[in-house]
Amino acid sequence: EATLDLAERRRIRSAIRELQRQELERDEEALASKRFRPERGSHRQDNKENWLRSQQLEEEQQKALASLSRELESITDVEELTKLLRAASEYEERKLIRAAIRKLRAEEIEGEVFSPCLRQGR
Repeated sequence: EATLDLAERRRIRSAIRELQRQELERDEEALASKRFRPERGSHRQDNKENWLRSQQLEEEQQKALASLSRELESITDVEELTKLLRAASEYEERKLIRAAIRKLRAEEIEGEVFSPCLRQGR
């Protein structure tokens, strides 16, 4: 808003979108690395039965989260994702859904900004 040059404004908005996209990618990478990081615990202190059970539960949770992640990639409606978010009870599920919503919104914003440029033949 400080400049009257439309080309400069376009460059600034484009740079802001790029920074937002990069931030979103970093968030997704961080989430993925946390999601698939092996659990570090004091399983030497636990007895083998409890440790085995916790490992099985962890594996099941990782599989469920990976499945949810694939499912979220196919959803392109923010309202549908919002419904899933409200229905989700697990923290990790909610985190994945929120990331998918942010990604969709970023794509929508990017599409809205570039569509006027396409109509003008640029």
